[in-house]
Amino acid sequence: MRISVFGCGYLGAVHAACMASLGHDVVGVDVIEDHVALLGRGQAPFFEPGLPEMLQEALATGRLEFTTDASRAAGCDVHFVCVGTPQKRGENAADLTYVRTALTTLLPMLRAGDVVVGKSTVPVGTGEDLRERIVEVQPDAELIWNPEFLREGFAVQDTLHPDRFVYGVSDTGAGRRAAGVLDEVYAAALADGTPKIECDLATAQLVKVAANSFLATKISFINAMAELCEATGADVTMLADAIGHDARIGRTFLNAGVGFGGGCLPKDIRAFMARAGELGVDQALSFLREVDSINMRRRVRMVDLAREVCGGSIVGRRVAVLGAAFKPDSDDIRDPPALSVAAQMQLQGAHVTVTDPQALDNARKKWPELAYETEVLAAVAEAEAVLLLTEWPEYVALDPTVVKQAVAVPRIIDGRNCLDPRAWRAAGWTYRALGRP
Repeated sequence: MRISVFGCGYLGAVHAACMASLGHDVVGVDVIEDHVALLGRGQAPFFEPGLPEMLQEALATGRLEFTTDASRAAGCDVHFVCVGTPQKRGENAADLTYVRTALTTLLPMLRAGDVVVGKSTVPVGTGEDLRERIVEVQPDAELIWNPEFLREGFAVQDTLHPDRFVYGVSDTGAGRRAAGVLDEVYAAALADGTPKIECDLATAQLVKVAANSFLATKISFINAMAELCEATGADVTMLADAIGHDARIGRTFLNAGVGFGGGCLPKDIRAFMARAGELGVDQALSFLREVDSINMRRRVRMVDLAREVCGGSIVGRRVAVLGAAFKPDSDDIRDPPALSVAAQMQLQGAHVTVTDPQALDNARKKWPELAYETEVLAAVAEAEAVLLLTEWPEYVALDPTVVKQAVAVPRIIDGRNCLDPRAWRAAGWTYRALGRP
């Protein structure tokens, strides 16, 4: 099939490359010339394992191209809308400017039988409005909402082998036909047995934000338990292990620490609350305000813990922060807990040096006042406290004896509860972590 992908950021670039790898002819459209140029050379504008190789392979076949010329999408059978929906400045609501602009660009080139597939995360009700605009211009075109469930660091795998497909379709002949077209796009994964859920447009738009809200709630729940553990001397990691054996609860996303960040969970739960308010059901999601509050408190608590281990003050102290990206296997610094903590400590008088395997270039642009080192031992040199805030595998595997030789004072705060306290204490370190004695 011939496919267009509007928006070649994180979601769109991965989707375009993966669709081409499945044998479709794909044109990726974006307005950022630098990104289009990079992608056209087989280079990703962000770090995602496996993506550069897939881009290069797909480009070499001639089935994939990237362009700023939207007219190149004319003649495509399926048009994916993969643009961003950031949080509005000064508000909780999602900014739909890019979604509306993409559709406005797309409308003049729609033909009878074309299928527009929304993948962007949008407030419920957006799809219905977009479908009305499409049908007004081309009555024989159709809209499907097909939310994405990508995990950064696993995006290629999640696109090619998702755990489910969700189709939001209208209950019409056109809707059923459009669902059949999307089945052809995803034929390989469907043949492998990937479950498919067909539902109405509203439900499909709710799936992604509901899933992210649930995950955020689970993370904030265990972080709330960490606060209680600190007050009572209990161990939140053991608590999580114990309750995680309950099949109704599960152990995943039950890791206490400095909290969640990134470009999805924080802005999605805020946009969800804002939309609920517009619909007059804001009380239904009032608990998400506390979820958000607990998450932000973790960052403040991490600074407080650093102050405690440094004897009550971090003024003039040399502090090393391991991690800048909001999660490992990513260079994403949207709302990153690690850099938020580092910046707070810098403002409070500490001399902070940050290291990260992939995110330093991005971090320097946004937080130029911080010091950066590419190597761990250089970052921790003469440090009086070390904070592990992004659980990169190479940080989890650090030898405490080797690191001890570089620091001024062996104090470590495990902001992700991913280190072995016994090993670090046995090597002579003062070890502290959120929610652990």
